Amino acid sequence: MSDHKLGTKALWAGEAEQLRYGATQVPVVHSVSYNYDDLEEWYQVATGQKEGHIYGRNTNPTTQAFEDKVAALEGAEAATSFSSGMAAISNTLYTFLKPGDKVVSIKDTYGGTNKIFTEFLPRINVDVVFCETEDHDELEKEVLKGCQVVYIETPTNPTLKIIDIERMVKAARKVDALVIIDGTFASPVNQTPLDLGVDLVLHSATKFLGGHSDALGGVVCGDKELIEQVYHYREINGATLNPMGAYLLLRGMKTLHLRIERQNENAMRVAQYLKTLDLVEDVYYPGLEDHPGHDIAKRQMRGFGGVLSFAVKGGLETLHYLLPQMKLAKRAASLGCVQTIIGPPGTTSHVECTPEERAAMGIPEGLVRYSAGIEDVDDLIEDLDQAFKSLPEEIYQKA
Repeated sequence: MSDHKLGTKALWAGEAEQLRYGATQVPVVHSVSYNYDDLEEWYQVATGQKEGHIYGRNTNPTTQAFEDKVAALEGAEAATSFSSGMAAISNTLYTFLKPGDKVVSIKDTYGGTNKIFTEFLPRINVDVVFCETEDHDELEKEVLKGCQVVYIETPTNPTLKIIDIERMVKAARKVDALVIIDGTFASPVNQTPLDLGVDLVLHSATKFLGGHSDALGGVVCGDKELIEQVYHYREINGATLNPMGAYLLLRGMKTLHLRIERQNENAMRVAQYLKTLDLVEDVYYPGLEDHPGHDIAKRQMRGFGGVLSFAVKGGLETLHYLLPQMKLAKRAASLGCVQTIIGPPGTTSHVECTPEERAAMGIPEGLVRYSAGIEDVDDLIEDLDQAFKSLPEEIYQKA
């Protein structure tokens, strides 16, 4: 499907090999084991000399279709899937890091990722250096000191900061470091980091790829040789994506390009509206021209994404009044799905972190992450408008 456009790939890439009996949809194969009458053929499949499946922890026809589809969308040689986005992140990091190695990353990575960097990798004597997220000079300088892995998010969760991917790749190449990027916020519709030289791009497939908040999953894509190493770690450690989850993610991805286009538009309109409100202190969205990373985002992204954040005057006190007034947006700990979801980092992206840790990452307590769904944008703006107007006068007076 390499000569087809993204929308067609989202529908059909990776599926043809798994279709049976004239079916137009990939079947859910729940079998854990697979029969081989011929011992030699069984051996060839088990040792990777021949295509096939032997055990559900290793591979599965339904999950393979999901992996192949994501690889096609990312322009990757291969992909391997996981039981969750955090499984994809942790398995990938542990595949390529050993005691004495060094990782260069940014301060405000996703909260779970940050815990791997601050709590778990130090236990095996891996040094993690955090740089100011938008300080490319500091990042470049630290990478050039030498490291094994450069790990970035762009846009970041939840402050929507932008990293210059090509600049980081160029620095990493000088020290033979691996560049790994969490592309969850952008999705393959808006950004394909492998085209910019990144070695591995990973996603929490639970978010935009699936798009319906009904299936957990993760995936990493890249060069076949690198993916084989990650796959080997995953098959032994067992963070396997289940077949039903893979099926739901496959089904969700059929509308990926349509959903992302609508969410891009909705997020931009909502961000522009929020900029007009006196009670809103800051709006974080790379599509806004005054966003510090706007020019970089324009260069490396095809769309600015469906997630934005905004900080309100009065901090958490204001949020305690504001969020319950929302009628359309759901207060929940996820993002990227068809319905609009909101929530502060303290209960969503960085619930694992203390207020002090969030502050050190540049995440104010009065911040709220807003994942735009596919509703009519006028209704979303009206929902926000009525919520702000319903706030007690004392909130405005204190602000």
